[in-house]
Amino acid sequence: MQGRLSSKNLALFALPCLGLAGIGLPLQVYLPPYYSADLGLNLSAVGVAFMVVRLLDIGIDPALGILMDRTRLRFGRFKTWLSAGVPLLMLACVVLFFAKPGATATQLAIGLALAYGGWSVCVVAQTSWGALLSPNYNERSRVYGWWQFFNLLGLLLVLVLPIGAEWLGFGRVGGIRAMGLWLLILTPVSTALAVLFVDEPAPADGARHARFSDVVDLLRGSALRRLLACDFLISLSFGMTGALFVFFFTKAKGFSTAFTSFGLLAYFVGGIFGGPLWTLLSNRVNKHAALTWACLGATVGLTLLYLTPNGNQTLAFFAIVIGGLPYAAPNQISRAMLADAADEHRLKSGDDRTGLLYALVAATAKIGPALAIGITFIGLDKLVGFDPNSDHNTSLAIHGLEAFFILLPALLFALATLCLIGYPLTRQRHDEIRRALEPPPLV
Repeated sequence: MQGRLSSKNLALFALPCLGLAGIGLPLQVYLPPYYSADLGLNLSAVGVAFMVVRLLDIGIDPALGILMDRTRLRFGRFKTWLSAGVPLLMLACVVLFFAKPGATATQLAIGLALAYGGWSVCVVAQTSWGALLSPNYNERSRVYGWWQFFNLLGLLLVLVLPIGAEWLGFGRVGGIRAMGLWLLILTPVSTALAVLFVDEPAPADGARHARFSDVVDLLRGSALRRLLACDFLISLSFGMTGALFVFFFTKAKGFSTAFTSFGLLAYFVGGIFGGPLWTLLSNRVNKHAALTWACLGATVGLTLLYLTPNGNQTLAFFAIVIGGLPYAAPNQISRAMLADAADEHRLKSGDDRTGLLYALVAATAKIGPALAIGITFIGLDKLVGFDPNSDHNTSLAIHGLEAFFILLPALLFALATLCLIGYPLTRQRHDEIRRALEPPPLV
C-alpha cells in the first residue's frame, strides 16, 4: 500500500473510533458529575478512583505493545488484538453506565479498570495498525486525520444522547443509560467491519522479539522523548478542561445543563471542521510546526471561553466552536509523527517496534487525563471548597474553578510548545530515512 489510500479504506479503518470515542472523553465529562451528584459518591472519592485506576492501568500499555509486536498471525497482529479488546469494553459499559444509587467507589473503580484496559488494547492496536498503512510522510497525516475525524464523529453521536434524553424528560440518568446502550451496540459492529474489510501489512522482516528493555532504547531517541512529553502535557491540559467542562459552564457561567450538553456538542463540531485544516497545514509545513500552532490555537480558545459573558448563549456558542477547532490537531498530528519515529528507530536498530511505540504514547494519553481528574477534583474540594451540588458557591470556589479550567491548561499548552522547539524529525529527515529503508531497485 505505497500509493494514495482510498477514502473507503481509510473510513473503514477509522470506523471503530465511533465506539471507542465513547470510552474516552464522555467518561471524564459525564461520569464524574453523575457519580458525585446523582449517585452520591464524595467528589474526592470520584477523583481518586479515576486517578488511581488510570495510573495503575498505565503499566499495561508497554506489556501490550511488546505482546503485539511479538504476535504473528495471518489474520493480522493488530487486527487480532483490536478484536480481543471489544468484549472488555462491552462489560465496562454495563458496569459504568448502568450503575444505580448506592454504587460504591469500588464498583466505579472496577468499571473504570475494565473500560481503560479494553480501551488500551483497542487503541494501541488500531493506532499501530494505522502506522503500517502508508510509509509516506503526508499520507500518514491523512490516515490519522481520518482516524481523528471518526473519533470526533463518535463523540458527537454519543453526546447527542444526553441532549435528547434531557429534551424527552429522562434527565441526566436517562442520558447516561442511553450512552451505555449505544456503545454496547456500536463498538462490536464498527470493529467487525474494520477488521474484515481492511488489510494489515505484514511486519518488517528480521525483527527480533520485543522486550521491556526496548523501552529504554526507544526513549534514547530525542524525537520520541520530545513527542511523549508534548503529548503528555496536551493530554493533561485537555483532560482538565474536559473534566471541568460541565462545572465551568453551569456553575461559573450560569448556563443550564441542557445548554452545556449542547455546548459540548458544538465544541466537537468545531473539532470536526478543524481536523481537515490541520491535515492540510501538516502537509504544507513540518508536522511539529503544525502541532505548535494547534497548541497556540487551543490557548486562544480558552481565553475566548473565559471572556464569554455569563448567560450569553450566542457568544458562548461562538466561543465554544472556535475553542474546539484545535481539539482534533494534537491526536492526529502526534500519531502521524509517531509513525515517522517508528521508521527512524527501525533504520537504526533493524527492529519493528510499532506496537511498543504506540503503547508508550497511549500511556501518556492516559497519565494526562488521570492526573487531570485527580488534580482538579481534589483541588476544588480541598483547596477552594467547591460544592458540585450547590448553585451558591463562594467567589473563591468559582475563581478556583476558573483557574483549573483556564489558567493551568493554558500554561500546560505553552510548555508543550517548548518541547517542539528544535524537533529533529523533519520532513526532509524522514524522506532520507524512507530512502534508506526501501530495498534497492532490481537491476
